[in-house]
Amino acid sequence: MTNENAALEHSRPWAPRFFTIWTGQAFSLLGSQLVSFAVIWWLTQTTGSATVLATASLVGLLPQVILGPISGTLVDSWSRRLTMIVADGLIALATIVLAILFALGHVQIWQVYALLFIRSVCGGFHWPAMQASTSLMVPKEHLSRIQGLNQMLQGGMSIASAPLGALLLAWLPMEGILAIDVFTAMLAIIPLFFFQVPQPERRDLQPDAQGKSSVWQDFRAGLRYVWGWPGLMLIGIMATVINFLLTPAFSLLPILVTRHFNGQALQLATLESFSGLGFIFGGLILGAWGGFKRRVLTSLLGLIAMGVGCLVMGLLPPSAFVFAVATILYLGIVSPIVNGPLMAAVQAAVAPEMQ
Repeated sequence: MTNENAALEHSRPWAPRFFTIWTGQAFSLLGSQLVSFAVIWWLTQTTGSATVLATASLVGLLPQVILGPISGTLVDSWSRRLTMIVADGLIALATIVLAILFALGHVQIWQVYALLFIRSVCGGFHWPAMQASTSLMVPKEHLSRIQGLNQMLQGGMSIASAPLGALLLAWLPMEGILAIDVFTAMLAIIPLFFFQVPQPERRDLQPDAQGKSSVWQDFRAGLRYVWGWPGLMLIGIMATVINFLLTPAFSLLPILVTRHFNGQALQLATLESFSGLGFIFGGLILGAWGGFKRRVLTSLLGLIAMGVGCLVMGLLPPSAFVFAVATILYLGIVSPIVNGPLMAAVQAAVAPEMQ
């Protein structure tokens, strides 16, 4: 996008286009979270296997880990509007196939894994496209408000989707819940046929690049940048190790509810809702406090507090479900205090064209 086109874009009323697209994406996010809750609970009830749940978590996580380093460069070179349409469309198509299999009674575990895999791959391209396009659709003076709105949306969805998913499980068969996700995906796709999503002007290309750059060139540039900054590399390694340990543990939350606390879908929904509620409280606390002057110190202390919370959760007896709810609320509050200052430090230090 040239400077002249960018000026023309921002001279037009931005809110109708952005919020129409944003609302469709919000509905799609709700549908996705409903399906995630329902599918995980179905796996828990069908197999009762920690291995199955851990595998489901791995299948849903690995594609984004592998694609993460290159998805951003691919999104930059593709049409972002078309990327979002194709990603949502493929997710909807895979969900329709699984809904038919559930209706026919022929569904198997590997087919659920396949849906989670497809959703993860498409999500690895969809959200970078949406996030990177936001700054081109929204004037700079409103970006902070939009980011705050996004944080509220994430927290609100975390609170609402779990109990709503538990309620729908009591009312609808799995194919009915999957159909809701297809409908919400259509709500996300339809506005994209009527509104243009602007493309950025690449300013980080070599003079002889003629407006183009290969994915491999972009990947190597990013890798050299991180490799040449030991502190940034250390943060990346620490984040990888911590997530590698915590993500599988929290993927076994349904097993903890059913086998340890003798609970059902409602109890799992309660834990997930209070986790989302804690996330909102933690964000409000961090927003009002701002953290210590040294952002990394705030994150490290928050990380220690998170470790204590995880230890308490693991030691609770079966009769202490109320304390488990309080602990998951505490972990939700601590999470933004760990991640917020760290991300702010990285964004403040890393050159914008390399972020």
